[in-house]
Amino acid sequence: MTVQKFTYRGSPKGEVFLPGDKSISHRAIIIGGVSDGKLRIKNFSWGKDNLSTWKAMENLGVKIWSEGEEVIVEGRGLDGLSEPSDVLDAGNSGTTIRLLTGLLSAQEFYSVITGDRFLRKRPMGRVVNPLRKRGASIWGRKGGELAPLSILGRKLGEFTFFMDVPSAQVKSAILLSGLNATGPTKVVERAPTRDHTERMLKYFGADIKFRYPEVLLSPGKELRPVDLTIPGDLSSAAFFIVLALILEDSEIVIRDVLLNPTRTGIIEVLRKMGANIEVINYSEEWEPRGDLIVRSSRLKNIIIEGEDVVKSIDEIPVIAVAGVFGKGKLVVRDAGELRVKETDRIRAIVENMKKFGVEVEEFNDGFSIQGGTLSPPREVEVDPMGDHRIAMAFAIMGHALRDSVVTIKDFEVVDISFPSFREKLDGLF
Repeated sequence: MTVQKFTYRGSPKGEVFLPGDKSISHRAIIIGGVSDGKLRIKNFSWGKDNLSTWKAMENLGVKIWSEGEEVIVEGRGLDGLSEPSDVLDAGNSGTTIRLLTGLLSAQEFYSVITGDRFLRKRPMGRVVNPLRKRGASIWGRKGGELAPLSILGRKLGEFTFFMDVPSAQVKSAILLSGLNATGPTKVVERAPTRDHTERMLKYFGADIKFRYPEVLLSPGKELRPVDLTIPGDLSSAAFFIVLALILEDSEIVIRDVLLNPTRTGIIEVLRKMGANIEVINYSEEWEPRGDLIVRSSRLKNIIIEGEDVVKSIDEIPVIAVAGVFGKGKLVVRDAGELRVKETDRIRAIVENMKKFGVEVEEFNDGFSIQGGTLSPPREVEVDPMGDHRIAMAFAIMGHALRDSVVTIKDFEVVDISFPSFREKLDGLF
């Protein structure tokens, strides 16, 4: 168990380059693995979640290795994966297990995939049930609601799916199951979700058309490998953005970060709160990207609900920290999805905020925080409850408190997504 301490160190200044986007890194390994040839990936995310996808694809017969700072993937083609000799381990990664369940449901062999004790508690029915409707043969605990999942792959047919729960993982699983189907795959969304899978499939030459609310994938076209430089992870950038906003006389530049409009909810929400965030050097090829300049700001708390929650769901823990230093009451609703993340993030936010004397209220689908109600003791111990984003959010809280030392238990959980977090943070002081 790793324990780390955080305390006030002044105002952050300078620039930071972040590891590649976690979601895109998963997809680069998976889609690269079923492409027809070799590709090179620069700025891959080395978090444990992404390494779980790497290992699983290796166990499916894909050759993957590193050369210096690059990752090389030698794709096997749409039908080239091989039956694994052992159970596939997704670790803590919901993206790994859900996307691979979609991919494996259409591969003509048998496989089993599971994860750690946290992942085995997370809902899988949202992926399993639509794949079963498509004709996939999948079994699991509680009728397929929980991992381990057992999959007997087969050739799948034409399918139209109307999404009831906004989820890029579900959408991606359905699309991956349709890459070598006998007919087209159509997904109709109820609310916009991340479109990294669609963008990457198109970049690799798939016959795919997407314009909200519909995605249409026609099968049978081989994917051509394309070298990728992955932009920095905006969800990881969120911690540094909030740090600069809440500390006086701060100014930082975050270089080459992802600016996909399905992911910029964190920027939009913080701007509504009064954040001074400037975008420069914007460009777009297969994914939008650019640099962010973030300066100290006087934040005003707001109500966050509906589409704003969908577009910033992973950043809610650090938005909560911003709310502590904002004026008025921050209210988060429509965020029930936080209950089934790596931990129950609503409970984790509320219980840990109380330790700092914050006036906080818990709802079934969210929480409220009264800004300016901090009264922390000299030493505060945070329990991240096994969640990497909770640990990093309260590390930022620790840097903003002049008279307290914040100790975070089990800090190694940050390695799930951002092993170099502390190093990057220290570089701004």
